[in-house]
Amino acid sequence: MFEGLGFFSVLIIVLVASIIGGLFVTVNQGTVAVVTMFGKYRRILHPGLNVKIPFLEIIYRRVSIQNQSIELQFQAITQDQANVNFKAMLLYSVIDQTEITIKNVAFKFIDFGSLMQTLNRTVEGSVRGFVATKKQNEILGLRRDIVNAVKDQLDEDLKSWGYHLIDMQLNDITFDETIMQSMAQVVASSNLRAAAENEAQAHLIKQTKAAEAEGLTIKIAAEAEREAAKMRGEGIALFREEVAKGMAKAADEMKSAGLDSSFILFSMWTDAVKHFAEQGKGNVIFLDGSNEGLDKTMKQMLALSKIEKK
Repeated sequence: MFEGLGFFSVLIIVLVASIIGGLFVTVNQGTVAVVTMFGKYRRILHPGLNVKIPFLEIIYRRVSIQNQSIELQFQAITQDQANVNFKAMLLYSVIDQTEITIKNVAFKFIDFGSLMQTLNRTVEGSVRGFVATKKQNEILGLRRDIVNAVKDQLDEDLKSWGYHLIDMQLNDITFDETIMQSMAQVVASSNLRAAAENEAQAHLIKQTKAAEAEGLTIKIAAEAEREAAKMRGEGIALFREEVAKGMAKAADEMKSAGLDSSFILFSMWTDAVKHFAEQGKGNVIFLDGSNEGLDKTMKQMLALSKIEKK
């Protein structure tokens, strides 16, 4: 292709091509390019096709303005000397595309690795400072408080570097194996104690209900017995009343017929003796069978009859 051309002609063509190639530069969407000249900051190139001075202007760094994330791992020690392992996820981005912000991002750190190292140490220091004031049994319940404490300090540092902290999450909080075992034992003991308390409470309730049921049964039985006794008493009183009425009526009739009223009493007395003899089971019963006794009983029955008539 270059046959017939001299050395200088080829050199000139190569030089022109290099100049034209270095004249144009493409910046991808979501990034900006920082241009320096003779090692000094000169300007910023935005996404698209840009023109620069060949050989003089150099693309020092391409800065992403998209959201970026990083996962950090570190350890902290609680107030009661328990080791706590953390895994944190940071979501951050460049604050804006202004010249001062882009210059901070491009020139604050020598490279991206230095930024990440500093970021890791800053987060670790903030978490350690917070955790050192708490006990191990408090840590798991203070996840949001830890995040807020770190964000307040970290966001200020990131702003000075040209970045903004969008979000921070503590994805995992773990303790050493021995502490995890002891915590599991504490939880198991607490569960056993709660189960024992529930069982005792259930037993107490069962006993209380049984006592209430027994008391109610006794009360019902007592009321039934009282009612039965009342009815038995009323029946006996009614029986006696009817017997007295019958005896008084029989006495009156016998008297009207001109018969001695003691005859009916004698008849009843003999019936009673007969009944005692038939139904008795070896009991000894003393009866006043004299004429005076029979007469006295008859008078009492007649007097009772007169009272009933009134």
